[in-house]
Amino acid sequence: MNKEEFIKKCKDLNIEIDEELYNKFMIYYTTLVEWNNKFNMTAIIKKEDVFLLHFYDSLCLIKAVELKDNLSLCDFGTGAGFPGIVLSIVFNNLKVTLVESNKKKCLFLETIKNKLNLKNIIIINDRVENYSKNNREKFDIVTCRAVTSIPIILELSTSLLKINGLLVPLKSNCSEEIEKYEYLEKELGIKLIDKVIYNLPINNANRTIPIYKKLFLTPLKYPRNYNVMLKEYKNK
Repeated sequence: MNKEEFIKKCKDLNIEIDEELYNKFMIYYTTLVEWNNKFNMTAIIKKEDVFLLHFYDSLCLIKAVELKDNLSLCDFGTGAGFPGIVLSIVFNNLKVTLVESNKKKCLFLETIKNKLNLKNIIIINDRVENYSKNNREKFDIVTCRAVTSIPIILELSTSLLKINGLLVPLKSNCSEEIEKYEYLEKELGIKLIDKVIYNLPINNANRTIPIYKKLFLTPLKYPRNYNVMLKEYKNK
């Protein structure tokens, strides 16, 4: 995805990318490349691929949820900042919390935050299951991208959501998983209210964004230990 394609496709999402915003994405990209030479930040590093598969793909969250208000958003397992940093660049009204367990990736996130003067970001170096236990019912929106399976996403993150908040993970085709683990919705206090299915431009890769709404308080026993979750859902 070249510059013109990126700007045009963002415009199709009703996102205007002016020269100042594009330059911020270029700083983000070049810093990512520099850090990737020292640390394993991402396997995708070619410029056209980063703009399509990291930047544009992250912005596609707008297909599922309105981001114009002063909302609090948590992106867990954010890695090199996808989608959280990307969203904070474009939607500076958002209050974005990035949760990442890898300390080196958190240092990278701090570097980007400082370089781009992103004052709307908080970076948390912790595992999300630990963070979730101490920050219950805190966020309007919770998201993640390419992190783990649907049942683990649901259990890890629903306690973070305010009542009426939305969980909107960015996934590839996950319709079977959504149906298989529908029983968790009642247990966790959420409900699938919609899902957005689309294909990325250029490579035509399939994407799905399930939209879960928090209806009730999540029981205090959730989230459980990650290994407990992994073992249970692997055997189902």
